[in-house]
Amino acid sequence: MIQIDQTLISDDIKEQFFVCDLDKCKGACCVEGDLGAPLEKDELADMEEVMEVVKPYLSAEAVAALESNGAYLLDEEGDFSTTTIDNKECAFAFYDEKKILKCSIEQAWRDGKTSIQKPISCHLYPIRVAKLHEFLALNYDRWHICAPACELGEKLSVPVYKFLKDPLIRRFGQEWYQRLCKEIEGTQT
Repeated sequence: MIQIDQTLISDDIKEQFFVCDLDKCKGACCVEGDLGAPLEKDELADMEEVMEVVKPYLSAEAVAALESNGAYLLDEEGDFSTTTIDNKECAFAFYDEKKILKCSIEQAWRDGKTSIQKPISCHLYPIRVAKLHEFLALNYDRWHICAPACELGEKLSVPVYKFLKDPLIRRFGQEWYQRLCKEIEGTQT
């Protein structure tokens, strides 16, 4: 385990390989699971703000779910997540021309229509962040639907922390990421 300030980073993040392979998984992480994407409290206003911007990307079903339930839900444990369609697919997801589920928020961001990129939990996946007292624990989340990503990451020799460079910097900052690389590699990047 690596400790940087108030973060505890699992060894799996340096040792496991990962590169999303959307052609094989078809964006299954946007539809599998019990809830939508986990949200931080400081992301809730952004989700409400971006809701109108992304509607042109979405199916009628997704728009109806967002209009009926709002941009996010509060679960029994007091955690927030994105609204889903029939407790399955994230309401912010859309199918592209290859029938791959993608994030409408990220697409709107790429198209220059919003400054909001996508929920940080999605951007950081397969890392999940958990609060442990005064620490944040960063753990590698193993999920069978990501087997193609593990295979591609191994083939390309890309460890999780390198695949997730941009979201790690987005969440923890450039200096933190450089310190992580130094701890893992023994060098500054």
